[in-house]
Amino acid sequence: MGETMPESVALAGGPEGHRRLAELIPLVLDGLAAGTAERGGAAPAGGPAAVAAGLAALTGARPLAGATGVGAAQALTELSRLLAAGSVDPADPACAAHLHCPPLAVAVAADVVASALNPSMDSWDQAPVASEIERELTALVARLCYPDAAAPDALVTTGGTESNLLGLLLAREQDPAVRPVCGRNAHHSASRAAWLLGLPAPILIDCDGERMRPGALADALRDLDGRAVVVATAGTTDTGAIDPLRALAQVCRRHGARLHVDASYGGLALCSAKLKTRLDGLAEADSVALDAHKFGWQPISAGLLAVREAADLAALSVRAEYLNADDDTEAGLPDLLGRSLRTSRRPDAFRMAVTLRALGIEGMGALVEHCCTTAAGVAAMIEAHPALRLWGAPTLSTVLFRPAGADDELVTRVRRTLLEAGTAVVGRATMPDGVWLKLTLLHPRASAEDYRPVLESVVATAAELAGSVVLR
Repeated sequence: MGETMPESVALAGGPEGHRRLAELIPLVLDGLAAGTAERGGAAPAGGPAAVAAGLAALTGARPLAGATGVGAAQALTELSRLLAAGSVDPADPACAAHLHCPPLAVAVAADVVASALNPSMDSWDQAPVASEIERELTALVARLCYPDAAAPDALVTTGGTESNLLGLLLAREQDPAVRPVCGRNAHHSASRAAWLLGLPAPILIDCDGERMRPGALADALRDLDGRAVVVATAGTTDTGAIDPLRALAQVCRRHGARLHVDASYGGLALCSAKLKTRLDGLAEADSVALDAHKFGWQPISAGLLAVREAADLAALSVRAEYLNADDDTEAGLPDLLGRSLRTSRRPDAFRMAVTLRALGIEGMGALVEHCCTTAAGVAAMIEAHPALRLWGAPTLSTVLFRPAGADDELVTRVRRTLLEAGTAVVGRATMPDGVWLKLTLLHPRASAEDYRPVLESVVATAAELAGSVVLR
């Protein structure tokens, strides 16, 4: 411990770790500020070639890492600046393409503590208090989803994709011949999970607009003899639509099918007394996927899986003598290994816990409400604009629109032109009536008016690409 070591191998933990972090973190922040100013907008201009050229300009003819290092200060300053300059910034209202939130500063600050101490959540002796914080957080989430259940539980995951995989895995463990069934509106991870688990490809159910049809589901389940797991959606990726959860739950009960709800987008509307009625029937599901790096404002990753019956999670139990030996668990050491498909995993629950403690449930709900209110305001602006068309009223915080009179080719060109210029990061959604531009509004402080420049940029770009002809 007394040996002199290069600054680049100083530790973040231990009695002196905080001092070294205090020296290094300002360099990171300076690089962040410089890179953000260099970028100057929501995204780096110039497309993939320009971003690649930025890295090449930094390294020159040398590889990113040579035989000898450049030292901690230079590496942090250079690469932090490069990352900020070459990244899209979800804290800019003009960056609104995806379910990609701007993280709260309190969550990022909490992440520094978690990274410095580096608890590994696969055994109690690596994460004593982190495991207890995770237990408290997951119990809270389980009660949020299942307020009246006798024994609910929840796990921390990497996001909606892993949560959906677990939801189907738990169904398969109860019946190896289970057949996945989901709406045509379902996230791609439902089909991918079926493939990974060796299950048949999901039966796809027709939708009314973006919502699964209970009658069509009943028709599909009639011949499956209860050997089905239905994946419903509470917040589709394209429009934010929420399936009729209570009606679907009733169909599942009638036909003996298991119900998993992918609420990765919309699930944390449960924090809002005003909005949680949109999730009526969610508590009837056997399992629910949630994602706090959407409505939750956490750095990626921050997924959750809640189950109505904690006993279902016994399917994940596994023994490894060096992590959860029988005599240790019998002596009272908590068994963490069966709390995830992963072995080593970060204490992602810590920053979620810090955020919830800082804001409270109602405070989190107020942020969700703000985003949904902003989306309604942006939709009203689009509807009133003579050069824009609105796809439909938003359910959550996703707004679809397109230039009036534009065909699909022009819509896609508008999106790419804005991205390449670094002006705006706008999404796309292919609907039955064509390709639409998409704004996914997850900024907890932006107002509807903050999105007016994006709308005007779309109008101006469409007119320019169409040859300066006024669109009708």
